[in-house]
Amino acid sequence: MGAIIRRNPRVHLVARGDPFLTLARSIVGQQISVKAAQAVWERVAAALPAVTPACAIDAGPQRLLACGLSRRKVEYVLDLAGRLASGSIVPERWRAMTDEQVIGELVEVRGIGRWTAEMFLIFSLLRPDVLPLDDLGLQRAVSLGYRGGRKVSAAGIRRIANGWQPWRSVATWYLWRSLDPVPVEY
Repeated sequence: MGAIIRRNPRVHLVARGDPFLTLARSIVGQQISVKAAQAVWERVAAALPAVTPACAIDAGPQRLLACGLSRRKVEYVLDLAGRLASGSIVPERWRAMTDEQVIGELVEVRGIGRWTAEMFLIFSLLRPDVLPLDDLGLQRAVSLGYRGGRKVSAAGIRRIANGWQPWRSVATWYLWRSLDPVPVEY
């Protein structure tokens, strides 16, 4: 870990926008290339007066479909927008909640799974001790950096990561840098 940190001396985690914008963008980018996701996101942002839950709801399904979103992703974005607009999800409460409580609330939103919720905790809420065991980049980096390229199980990653507590998000981020020095925007 020390060698990775020394190779990346002037990089660090930076918060990524407000909750609706960040989560909606994550939904838009699911299962498509980064380039395609960026193009669709730009059309969504241009179609809305502002990227807010109320504006997404006002735009409605047809305008969102016209931006290039699939019907399923339109449902997901509108579910997220509706939960935020109705107050069933209140981001201001997240500061007082544990990581698992925030994850539990987020995975109730259609289209948001555990991995997306964990990325949100790391990149938007800057939670310091998230360990995204299902992340393929983390799995690959641990395999290469700690197991000589041999496959490593979730339990194996957890054992290795015990030494990183309470900074497992930071360790994960540096391990990602060991694979790709350019941070990805989530």
